[in-house]
Amino acid sequence: MRRLAVLFVLLAGCPHREPPERPASPQALATTRAIAEHVYDGALAPGWEDAGWSPRDVGHGPASIDFSGEGGWMLVNASLHGRYGGLVFRVKEPPGEGELLEVRLDTRDKALFPRIMIRADQKADVGDGWEEVFVAMAELDPDALPFDRIVFRAFRQVSNARVAIDHVAFVPASGDGGATASARAKMRVDCSAHGKSISPLIYGIAWGARTKPEDLALGATTRRWGGNATSRYNWQLGNAWNTANDWFYENVEVKSATVFFDENDAHHMSSALTIPMLGWVAKDTTSSGFPVSVYGPQQRTDDWRKDAGNGVRPDGKPIEPGPPDRTSVPAPPEFVGKWIDSVKKRVDIVFLDNEPTLWDSTHRDVHPQPVGYDELLDRSIRYATAVRKADPNARIAGPAAWGWPAYGFSGKDAKAGFRLKPDRRAHGDTPLVPWWLAKMKAASDKSGTRLLDLLDLHFYPAADKVYSGADDPKTAALRIRQVRGLWDRSYTDESWIGEPVYLLPRMHEWIDANWPGLGLVIGEWNFGGEGHMSGGLATAEALGRFGTNGVTAAYYWTVPPANSPSSFAFRAYRDFDGKGGRFEDYWIPTTAALQTSIFASRDKSGKHVVLVVLNFSPDAAVAADIDVSSCGGVQAPAVWTYSGGSSFASGSGSAKGGALETTLPPYSITVVDLHLDAPLGASVDE
Repeated sequence: MRRLAVLFVLLAGCPHREPPERPASPQALATTRAIAEHVYDGALAPGWEDAGWSPRDVGHGPASIDFSGEGGWMLVNASLHGRYGGLVFRVKEPPGEGELLEVRLDTRDKALFPRIMIRADQKADVGDGWEEVFVAMAELDPDALPFDRIVFRAFRQVSNARVAIDHVAFVPASGDGGATASARAKMRVDCSAHGKSISPLIYGIAWGARTKPEDLALGATTRRWGGNATSRYNWQLGNAWNTANDWFYENVEVKSATVFFDENDAHHMSSALTIPMLGWVAKDTTSSGFPVSVYGPQQRTDDWRKDAGNGVRPDGKPIEPGPPDRTSVPAPPEFVGKWIDSVKKRVDIVFLDNEPTLWDSTHRDVHPQPVGYDELLDRSIRYATAVRKADPNARIAGPAAWGWPAYGFSGKDAKAGFRLKPDRRAHGDTPLVPWWLAKMKAASDKSGTRLLDLLDLHFYPAADKVYSGADDPKTAALRIRQVRGLWDRSYTDESWIGEPVYLLPRMHEWIDANWPGLGLVIGEWNFGGEGHMSGGLATAEALGRFGTNGVTAAYYWTVPPANSPSSFAFRAYRDFDGKGGRFEDYWIPTTAALQTSIFASRDKSGKHVVLVVLNFSPDAAVAADIDVSSCGGVQAPAVWTYSGGSSFASGSGSAKGGALETTLPPYSITVVDLHLDAPLGASVDE
């Protein structure tokens, strides 16, 4: 898998548009917190004791703490009780010291509470060097355990310069006034509209070598066997593939596809299988494409397999590859057909290889020449025919286009230069994907064999640092905006693309024009930032857009780590209450305000509605006024909110006279579970 920074605009685009400004400033936040329990405000509140072990000055205004030498400040209240929404305090750190503070709850018992390192997205500048910090209870106390103390410490070695802390308090839980909103958002749910079906396969993930059993407990419905190495998987050996340019072109031993199927069955996931269409698969688990013993010194070698080089000489020149049989054996369509015949009762979707227009890079040891329009079509027809013969019921997906350039150009165009685009010009100057669709349909009509069921594309954000672990405020905000590239015709992509992508509507238009009735699959996608709330929000937004834009299946690359914000984005749709509570099977239209999104679903009976509501502001709570009057009588809603940590926090909301009100904490995913007094009159797709 490789993402190219191609500095060329593929299609004529719209002028650049600046991203929208946030509606609320950090300074506005500092005066909007309701207080449920005062702890320290120039002096200890009644019932609270100072029990720290650092040198400090307490009770004479802002506390002054020396956190050097693993010091800490502890505040204790043995009679503490109540339900809170989070902890708020102000801190003034020594100039030039940088981030240093962590906070946790604690108790005399053996319960363990998370240590929360204070992040930029939890802070708001309130002037004169002071910052106000808000940490949600979902992070501090994810398991809702009793506690009786607050502990402040430095998470790294620091100097003895004093840190000032003041205005320490707990705020009420959401629905009780929590973080009083500095902005209001009016939203609407149109229960009178026809309910359109949501494919359950949009909640898909991918197989990963490092996937742990606990990572799979997020309610995913389907899993894809995919990635670069699957282009060289030898199903007859069962345990061998080639790692391609991801890792020194090595044949290695892997878990068999049978294990993949078994794991999916155990977690009630259907299986999507990538078949090798490249024509070569690994012959063993020991060979490598560019052995040093054959080709001489190279820029890099595998530390664990010193003879395996990266195929680049010390002077930076690529080594011409040798014969493919150094690592591989032929894998013609018949080879794949026999595999599909042996597993056809276990496979739902069959993908025609992985990102073929990158083979001259990813698999250049066996396919050094770039893939053009004609080769892609020829291989697609031959291998799809073998798959269909082996399994008439398989759903075939292709062409696994790796990203924005691959939707419009071939590998030959990439090598020659996109401005020249010789291969595309030779094919009527038609973008690759619609050309391929039309030709595949023509081949199907001529042969009487249906060669394709699903258009398969990969999608990753193209802006700098977004598809990474970066979580600085600028990147975090950009990550969330980049999701608009999936659906928003007015959004000019803030990257080298520089024009609107609107991927899902665009691809539906190409399908309608070239092969009406095909489904659409996003075979790989990921917006990065898995460990940060911006990544969780981007994931939740993408899942909602897949549902409302008619996507047949989508596969996250690879799987969000357990208890990460991205994993909770999946659980918002698949298991928000820990008891199987999920987004329903039919979506209904909604409208939302700036800095928020709302997705609504209903069941077939029309008596149950589930909402997923997102607040994209990192520092401002939002009072959500949701018009649900078209839904009829609404019973008291159940509210579940995630804004970090390792669990959803149950909250509350009110629904009176067709108006649903709840508070959305900063950077949060909120699920609202509604039961109606009477069934909805509107119909749904059957």
